[in-house]
Amino acid sequence: QVQLVESGGGLAQAGGSLRVSCVVSGGSFSDYGMGWFRQTPGKEREFVAIVTMRGSTHYADSVKGRFTISRHNDKNTVYLQMDDLKPEDTARYYCAAAYGFAITPLGYSYWGQGTQVTVSS
Repeated sequence: QVQLVESGGGLAQAGGSLRVSCVVSGGSFSDYGMGWFRQTPGKEREFVAIVTMRGSTHYADSVKGRFTISRHNDKNTVYLQMDDLKPEDTARYYCAAAYGFAITPLGYSYWGQGTQVTVSS
């Protein structure tokens, strides 16, 4: 059974930084494209970033230049470094694993429970 567990969320001020992490167990981490999504109440889950199994990255326009996704295959972990945070980045952040490249939730097979990120102005 594949499990994803996020950590590292919390409260930050606008302009500040946070890093969220996601550890994957029970599967073959190096075979997955790993993505981050975010969601606020009443809204659809929104794509943030993906790092492919080969290390290529792709970002949503709203976070490009501010967020950095990376993976450490030896630790079965994917990271999302968030810099220059804005209040509109406030959301619950979810990591997910895909068999390939995907930027919509339907393309992902496994999901974590999420971690809350709150940015104050």
